[in-house]
Amino acid sequence: MRGSAQGGAYNSGVPEDSLTAQEAEFEAIVARLNRAVEEGEGDGAAAPDDVYVARRREADRLWGVSAERPFLSRPGSLGRMSGIALSPVKRFLRKTMRWYVEPFAADQRRFNAAALRLMDALSVRLDAGQTAVEERLRSLADQERRTVELEERLTRLERRERPTAAAAQAPAAPVSAASASVLDYFAFESRMRGSTESIRERQRPYLDDFRDAAPVLDIGCGRGEFLALLREAGVEARGVDLDEDMVAYARGEGLEVEHADAIEHLERLEDGSLGGIFAAQLVEHVPAPTLMQLLELAAAKLRPGGLLVAETINPLSPLALRNYFADLTHAQPLVPETLELLVRQSGFGNVELRYLNAPEERLVEPPDPVIAANVSRLNELLFGPLDYAVVART
Repeated sequence: MRGSAQGGAYNSGVPEDSLTAQEAEFEAIVARLNRAVEEGEGDGAAAPDDVYVARRREADRLWGVSAERPFLSRPGSLGRMSGIALSPVKRFLRKTMRWYVEPFAADQRRFNAAALRLMDALSVRLDAGQTAVEERLRSLADQERRTVELEERLTRLERRERPTAAAAQAPAAPVSAASASVLDYFAFESRMRGSTESIRERQRPYLDDFRDAAPVLDIGCGRGEFLALLREAGVEARGVDLDEDMVAYARGEGLEVEHADAIEHLERLEDGSLGGIFAAQLVEHVPAPTLMQLLELAAAKLRPGGLLVAETINPLSPLALRNYFADLTHAQPLVPETLELLVRQSGFGNVELRYLNAPEERLVEPPDPVIAANVSRLNELLFGPLDYAVVART
């Protein structure tokens, strides 16, 4: 409505050639605005913030409506001559019509300024609303994680075996370093490592390695995530763990798990009786002498061509070191080359290193090639994979 009122008042009494030129200018402005809208909504468009800034600048440029418009002429030499000849008439008309047109222009300027202020206020409110929504989503995700954690802990309590009189007189079961260092390691593991479902998805890629490796022994099987994957794939497998709560939880899932020390369990097995051994996030808990004994026993108990997969935290990643030092039961971090050498010295011939679980967030590389190379190097140093695995065969 404001535009139409202003246009009618401004064009009143203006010669036809001036009208045509001004209409052409107006149509060109409208065309530019339409193109900006289409570019903002098309594929590969700029970010919403960039689109808003561009349109805000265009609005700033166009909002100052005034009766003091430049004199325009039709294209071509004849148009220019007509414009020059009509310039005195236009000046006269502009002076005589200013008293009538200028109030409309002033109203239009006030309206445009109010519209821009409203647009800025809406942008601020939208940004605040988006921030609130993101915070709410993070809160819901945290609540969901805590709910899963509590469900697992309740399940653990339900499955924990109650001591009997005979059990009280029996020799004490082996106690893990985790049990000795942390009051409730099951709860600690649920909080720091994640839910059984998330761990299961992270371990799923190992299934292809173990499809033809039955029987498989999962050392330090924890809640039995990988054992459940092997069961789904029809691969014979069993586990062993020192933590009584972990064993009770895994047994409640219908998995074959023994509450025992890994070294003692391996010593009881016949040489060459296993097709595969899986040890996820275990070797960093074991002191160096015990680790060498464990690797040598693993090589002896695997049949020729048997598979060992040992996954651990990648100490070359600063982000992963946070996870390492968060667990009080860790004995030492193992640099990939160190663990690879220990595995080779234990009797494994074919050894491969795999780097896993790269962080999702990384520094954005700018278009400048020199800066991009430096940023890429920083990404390698600061955002390297959080874990790695030694995959070896006898």
